[in-house]
Amino acid sequence: MEQVNTTERLTRLRELMKKYEVDIYIIPTEDSHASEYIAPCDARREYITGFSGSAGCAVITHEKAALATDGRYFNQASKQLDQNWLLLKQGLQDVPTWQEWSAEQSEGGKIVGVDPTVISAPDARKLAEKIKKRGGQDLVAVDDNLVDIIWGNNRPANPTEPVKILPRNFAGIEVKAKLEDLRKELEKKKSSGFIVSMLDEVAWLFNLRGNDIPYNPVFFSYAAITLTTATLYVNSSKLSSECKMYLTENGISMRPYHKVFEDMDVFCKSLETLSEDGIPEAKIKKFLVSTKTSWALKRALGGEAKVEEVRSPIGDAKAVKNFTELEGMRACHVRDGAALIEYFAWLEHQLTVEKVELDEVAAADKLEELRSKQKNFVGLSFDTISSTGANAAVIHYSPERGNCSTIDPKAVYLCDSGAQYLDGTTDTTRTLHFDQPTEMERKAYTLVLKGNIALDVAVFPKGTSGFALDTLARQFLWEEGLDYRHGTGHGVGSYLNVHEGPIGIGTRIQYSEVPLAPGNVISNEPGYYEDGSFGVRIENIIMVKEVETKHKFGDKPYLGFEHVTMVPYCRKLIDESLLTRREKHWLNEYHAEIHAKTKDYFEPGSIAMKYLEREIEPI
Repeated sequence: MEQVNTTERLTRLRELMKKYEVDIYIIPTEDSHASEYIAPCDARREYITGFSGSAGCAVITHEKAALATDGRYFNQASKQLDQNWLLLKQGLQDVPTWQEWSAEQSEGGKIVGVDPTVISAPDARKLAEKIKKRGGQDLVAVDDNLVDIIWGNNRPANPTEPVKILPRNFAGIEVKAKLEDLRKELEKKKSSGFIVSMLDEVAWLFNLRGNDIPYNPVFFSYAAITLTTATLYVNSSKLSSECKMYLTENGISMRPYHKVFEDMDVFCKSLETLSEDGIPEAKIKKFLVSTKTSWALKRALGGEAKVEEVRSPIGDAKAVKNFTELEGMRACHVRDGAALIEYFAWLEHQLTVEKVELDEVAAADKLEELRSKQKNFVGLSFDTISSTGANAAVIHYSPERGNCSTIDPKAVYLCDSGAQYLDGTTDTTRTLHFDQPTEMERKAYTLVLKGNIALDVAVFPKGTSGFALDTLARQFLWEEGLDYRHGTGHGVGSYLNVHEGPIGIGTRIQYSEVPLAPGNVISNEPGYYEDGSFGVRIENIIMVKEVETKHKFGDKPYLGFEHVTMVPYCRKLIDESLLTRREKHWLNEYHAEIHAKTKDYFEPGSIAMKYLEREIEPI
């Protein structure tokens, strides 16, 4: 991983900070829609820091510069940041959050500035409180993004990809039905409007898909939904005549993307409820916005008096997949599993039989080629993590073409990859070894596998959150004094973002706020990493379902999981002596299921079939 010399960029930024009269400037990772993954034109934090991870926040003063990120990226950030930067390892004891560090730097009446479009309204409010408590002067909105000014003509252009309609045979539910359900939620909350700012929520609500952000089939847009109207804010150049007709037929009006902020004031003033005799009543007093809505958009709506921040009702609805989406998930994971099996068989043959030297990117390219032959393939769901040896210990390692490692057949190989299909989104991680693993590698792998199995077979009462289930996956590592610095599971979209809220399994407090429900699709991915040596992660996609139990304490339904990932585990890395009888039985049944569902994709006697048959042999 190469470093970028950021000295000149920071010098120019500090000159602009003086011009705009701010002492501290904050650069979040997110775009105007709180996207986790962003378009190249919005990679401002990466540009100013040189750190390419997907999570983090940069804070610059006139004398210092700090980058805060979480445990997934400690290793990567330490390699990519140059001498200008202080790394704030979030979550470690005595390490301040970026908000705390910013407030600390503001002591003595200093002014903190941020582009209000790239920070959420709740985050801005909390940060302002911390600043004032530490003696800072204020948090101010800097409407011109200072990084964009420095970036200038070298900044990538805004994407202009076309928007496409997702047919009902993939979406499952018509747009009119989704709008009707949303309006029922608005009525329950005594609100007449909801402003949609999350890109995947707009895409899901209107059964549209785009390609504005790599690997995420979304497009830059906003939406305003009232009890009687629906407005989509999008650049019209992205809409074909078919799309425009489709939107009109579904009662959706169109406005230019950039008009959303100036329209909010008009929207706010024009909304009113009608009495039974048609006489206008009091003006609407409350709009709903997501807790991830930008500070800028909330300001445009008129502030606290007219706006209520809520967990998005669209996000909640989207997380519960309908019958068609669940069937699509099952189907695409079988095809995806077949591609992965063929890839791992090919890779092993190339490395151990043909003795071919392959680097991490060349291998990932082959995997994409194999996936692309599968039915309904659209593209990858994220940049493939193809990592050998010590690189596997970098949790979100991203190999760079022309500057990556050659795969070592005598070392651990970790592959975390996924694809977008019209009928679903996949995300699978397998850790392999093509030679003789060490005792520690086998032990670590098996402890991770035990946690993966424990979560898969879990049964729990309705109302249980992913926060409560997290320990099931970590327990066997904890018994050895081991752990991992990432969540155990994230929600997965249906031909949408591979990371999808609001559900998840992990220690984040927000995972305690939303219980798991039938129809949720989520990952199951415990791991273990030894910096400079090796890494292990095993990831399956699982779907929440109702299960039958002998008793129903408290008259509650009980829930469990259905796994849909169809890729065998690595036999060489399993220490059978660490598995219980029940775990061995589960493993044999799972491998038999994989064989039954994927065998027809391979020719008898082929390298892939031989690989599959060897890996699924009963323990």
